Amino acid sequence: MAEIITAVYASADTLTNVRNDLVSVGIPQEKIRLSHDKRQVQVMGPESAEAEIEEILKRHEPTELHTS
Repeated sequence: MAEIITAVYASADTLTNVRNDLVSVGIPQEKIRLSHDKRQVQVMGPESAEAEIEEILKRHEPTELHTS
């Protein structure tokens, strides 16, 4: 089953770096949603990739991180 992992950052400038890191490890761009207004990144991926996705998101020091 697919999980949606959401990370919120203090600066919208961080979002592009996060997306680039996710794409560089093979996450398809269509599975990544950026919201500059909310300063958040949402990633949809399989549960098997959840730990790797969370590790990448945490590298950029989110103010919030949750899975739904």
